[in-house]
Amino acid sequence: MRIGELAAQAGVSVRSLRYYEQQGLLTSTRSSSGQRHYTDGEIERVAFIQRLFDAGLSSRTIAELLPCVESPSEGNSDAAFARMQQERDRLTQHIADLVHTRDSLDGLLAANRAHRASLRAAVGG
Repeated sequence: MRIGELAAQAGVSVRSLRYYEQQGLLTSTRSSSGQRHYTDGEIERVAFIQRLFDAGLSSRTIAELLPCVESPSEGNSDAAFARMQQERDRLTQHIADLVHTRDSLDGLLAANRAHRASLRAAVGG
């Protein structure tokens, strides 16, 4: 199938498919006129890639996980599990950092509220 057909069937943009191919996540064959052609199996692969992107993984990390799909083995599965766990730990730390940042902003908002209240009291008093 051609790139437009794959995009329609997989529910992604043609641009996304070109990006996936550029990043080494997807491969195609080329016709003599240079048009990309994909197999029906690529629909499922694109769906899997989308799930990985939706989970917050980068294209580099996804490329590291694909051997688990391409060459299933216990070793590849263990490596994929360990890599996904690292990404989860990274996200957990990022969330903690964001909570700390939000809490700091909450402190600034509280100080601003108190300052505004003191200004109103001074004007009204």
